[in-house]
Amino acid sequence: MNHTEHGNRDVALRGEILRTVVGSGVHGIAIAGTDDHDEMGVYIEPPAHVVGTDGAAQHYVFRTQPEGVRSGPGDTDLVSYSLHKYLRLATKGNPTALLPLYAPQDAVITITPLGEELRALAPKILSRGAVHRFLGYLAAQRERLLGHGSHGKVPSRPELVARHGYDVKYASHALRLAYQGLEVARDARLTLPMPDAERERVLAVKRGDVADQAEVLAEIADVQARVEDLLATGSTPLPAEPDTEAISAWAVSAHRRHWGW
Repeated sequence: MNHTEHGNRDVALRGEILRTVVGSGVHGIAIAGTDDHDEMGVYIEPPAHVVGTDGAAQHYVFRTQPEGVRSGPGDTDLVSYSLHKYLRLATKGNPTALLPLYAPQDAVITITPLGEELRALAPKILSRGAVHRFLGYLAAQRERLLGHGSHGKVPSRPELVARHGYDVKYASHALRLAYQGLEVARDARLTLPMPDAERERVLAVKRGDVADQAEVLAEIADVQARVEDLLATGSTPLPAEPDTEAISAWAVSAHRRHWGW
């Protein structure tokens, strides 16, 4: 098999209510010839999977590359989640799961009226917990940049290290997460693509225009400190937790309407 596929394709595509571009493309930091194409979808499972006994995996994955092969330029990676699983990820503040809620119209591939309603729920989904998740993902990218890992082995891009002296992709991801965490904490929203000034700075790092890794690390630390100060002083408009009651009520209604119940 020359591609990777997991889950039930028919269930995922038949019940799809939303699919958008995610990854570098939606952030506005894709570099032609270096990035793959990432998409995320949300679908509603049929009744037998939710309230019956036909339960199946709550996600579907399709990659143009075979299992274990890293995606590269020209490759497409799609992950689709059942609405139930998607809302669990989004309400916990998973940075990637939040992207379909804020993706610009030109990055929206599929949307139904229920998908529109899901995107309108974004203010109820976003919380201070999301900011903590941005900081957690930032820390993970920084650890990889520094060559640290929980098992002592970190996937590396030796070609980037050879060319630039450090892994500029890990560095750019960490800086992007810092700036996006700051926007979420300060403004209770996520702008996609990234605002011009921050986007250009992240692109400069990703292209290798910033020769000194220490300079990037200092910038990441500075932005992170600003985020942590907003949280510590309560100077954020975000609620402590997502509005799970409203989100749950909508999810029940969405399933019923999708099924015609």
